[in-house]
Amino acid sequence: MNDLVEPTLADVLAAAARIRPHLSPTPLRQSPAVSEIIGADVYLKHEFHLPTGAFKVRGGVNLISQLSAREREAGVIAASTGNHGQSVAYAARLFGVKAVICAPENANAAKVEAMRELGATVNLVGADFDEAREECERVAAAKGYRYIHSGNEPLLIAGVGTHTLEILSEQPLIDVIIVPVGGGSGAAGACIVAKAVNPKIVVIGVQAEKAPAAYLTWRSRKPVEASTSTWAEGLATRTAFELPQRILQRLLDDFVLVSEEAISAAVRYLLARNRILVEGAGAASLAAALALRDRLANQRVALVLSGANISISQLKTVLDGA
Repeated sequence: MNDLVEPTLADVLAAAARIRPHLSPTPLRQSPAVSEIIGADVYLKHEFHLPTGAFKVRGGVNLISQLSAREREAGVIAASTGNHGQSVAYAARLFGVKAVICAPENANAAKVEAMRELGATVNLVGADFDEAREECERVAAAKGYRYIHSGNEPLLIAGVGTHTLEILSEQPLIDVIIVPVGGGSGAAGACIVAKAVNPKIVVIGVQAEKAPAAYLTWRSRKPVEASTSTWAEGLATRTAFELPQRILQRLLDDFVLVSEEAISAAVRYLLARNRILVEGAGAASLAAALALRDRLANQRVALVLSGANISISQLKTVLDGA
């Protein structure tokens, strides 16, 4: 994987130009309620306004727009718990490319349905994301599809980094950006942009205590596998991804873990006080900000609300836990 070239700010700017005809910038809204509870000037980046309900479609459109004629003809394949798969399916439909998605058997039903609605063939295989990924890699090799890894893709990272480009275009004086981490492409993109624009901007990643592989790898500076039992499937990977980790280990300022209840409480808070419905991964940045409020006091803080693809059963469980 060491032949993977880390994207630069120039790559993110090129991605922004490519995706603009297809994806509008998402709102960045100051939240009086969240600002008050954190004791800071807090802005919420509404990534759930994108057509797949999550930030990853930025990367999908950037990557698939750059496929060779041979790759387009062969079709693409990806493994996903949902949001990466929707991103690939959406972009594949946009550019007339066949898409196959391998998702775990227990995948979020709403996300599976959405991938199928976008025209992808969805194969439910394996007990978790990593088993689905292993099957996906076997099928890609056997059938000759272009395999789109959910993290080790420079064009994906450059594409998702456009969310931070938008944040800093609108609020150049942001001090801290908090980004949810599953595989880490979103946080890696945020780091590339923030540190190029202003090295003093602090970028903080957040993952679930019950799915800490990326966190443990970042802390120990070597690959660590960890079990995943979080309900926030957007944060759940058993293994860390090499390219995002390389970027995060150099540029990420801090990384925190949050509990399942903290994630659920953040979903409830955003719904009650901001009229915003997000999935578990999307609320993780608020859960982290609540845990770090002493550090964030009196600063300008941007929270990336990465997605809103929560299933009805997940939402019911979250609300019942209030």
